[in-house]
This record gives sequence, C-alpha cells and structure tokens, in this order.
Amino acid sequence: MSRHWTLDDIRWDDFDASKVDPDILRAVKAAALVEYNAPDYVTYLCNVFSDRPEIMKVIRQWGAEEVQHGAALARWAELADPQFKFADALARFQAGYSVPKDVSESVRGSRAGEFVARCVVESGTSSYYTAIKDATEEPVLKQIAANIAADEFRHYKLFYDHFKDIEDELPSVLGRARIAIGRVSEADDDELACAYYAANTPADGSVPYDRARFAKAYEKRALGLYRRQHVERLVAMVGKASGLKPHGLVMRVVSSLVWTFWQIRAKRLANAPI
Repeated sequence: MSRHWTLDDIRWDDFDASKVDPDILRAVKAAALVEYNAPDYVTYLCNVFSDRPEIMKVIRQWGAEEVQHGAALARWAELADPQFKFADALARFQAGYSVPKDVSESVRGSRAGEFVARCVVESGTSSYYTAIKDATEEPVLKQIAANIAADEFRHYKLFYDHFKDIEDELPSVLGRARIAIGRVSEADDDELACAYYAANTPADGSVPYDRARFAKAYEKRALGLYRRQHVERLVAMVGKASGLKPHGLVMRVVSSLVWTFWQIRAKRLANAPI
C-alpha cells in the first residue's frame, strides 16, 4: 500500500490569492469543520461495531484521514482569508452541533444499513471534492481537493467491501434504497447549516442562527460547483450501494432527474440574498 499523503506534500508555496473564488472559499470553510469533526463519528461507529476489532481499526484510520482533510482545508482557508480563525469557528460549530455518541446500535436499523449510509456519504464527498477540484483555479486548493476526492472514493470502496461481508444482516434492495434515500435527505440537516454559519458569520453572535437560511446558503455554494459528470458519478455510486445497477436504465433516468432538479434549484438559489 502506498504512503498516504500528508500536509507536507501540499505545494503551499503555489498559493495564488488572485484565484480564490469567494463562494468556493465559504464552502471550503464549512467543509473544513465537518471533516475535522470526524472523531465524533468514529466514537459512534466504534460503539456500533464494538465486537468487530478489525472494523474498528478501519474506522479509526478513516477518522484520522478525515481529520487530515479538515486540517488541509482549514490551512488553505486561513491562507485565503487571514481573518478566518479555524479554531474559533470549530468551537462555535461543536457548541451548536454534535453527533450522538452514547449509542450501542446503528440508527440505521442494522450494521449493514450503517455501511449503506456511509457509502452514501462517501459518494457525496467524493463527487463534491471532485467538483471543487474542477471548479477552482487556485492551484493549492485544486491539489487538496484532488487528494481528498481520491481518499473519499477509496473510503467508499472500503465501506462497500465491509458491507458485503455482513451477509447475515444484508437488507433487501428496497431496504437499502430506503436507507440511502434517508441518508441523502439528511444533507439539509443541522450539520452543514451549522458548519456554514460557524465558518462564515461574525463570532460575536450578531447574526442569529437560522437553520433554513444557512442550509440554503451552503446549498447555493455547493450546487453551483456541480457539473453533469459529477452528478452522474454520485448517482451511480449511490445506486451501487443501494443494490441497483449503477449504469442501468433506472439509474440513468434517476441521474437525469437529479441533474435537472439541481439545475432548477441552483438557478433559484443563485439570486437569493444569502
């Protein structure tokens, strides 16, 4: 196995402030908080798989790489905006949002279902960072996003392989699809909205938190990054985790529908004062 990249591998001296896009910067600040908060998910997942030490080892390695993603994004954000203080933003985020850690069973109904949900998340992050890589002209962010996208795709494969190993718990295709849809619907929950708020509003609290407002603010910046190929990849990966043929007729139709909906949604949000 090749050595995993580190922050020292990033060519920080190539940073070009003139090529920083303000909307991408806002999205990256929020993403840095979410990625760096991975230890809470590690605790939760290790509780769920407490009798599977080999899986716990994988989860802890995954968590360490997620934290590194957050650290790389945070360092870039502080270069792009010297006024941004990641540590302060992280404290605000963690004060406003937390992952339930005192559980012993998966909130997805089964441990196999947990892996389906993780595959959905990794599908989204892999496509998202690929979209950032393709959208930004800033060379350092392009390198960071490429590294993270590759990691997230590898994480997807890792979770998918472990999902297949839990043969006695495998849900039906309908059950897997239900879990996948449920996890996708959580994309507008408090986590991303709170992260965007903590990263992009004054620390003095002069701007009150409004989940709906800041969820839309994040969505506006994120949807603007996607191109059709990113959506097609995302849908195919989610479809595979759901037990469907990733490039079959059903998923091609779903991909077209999702792309059309996102285009409409992005246009509506483009002129919104958020």
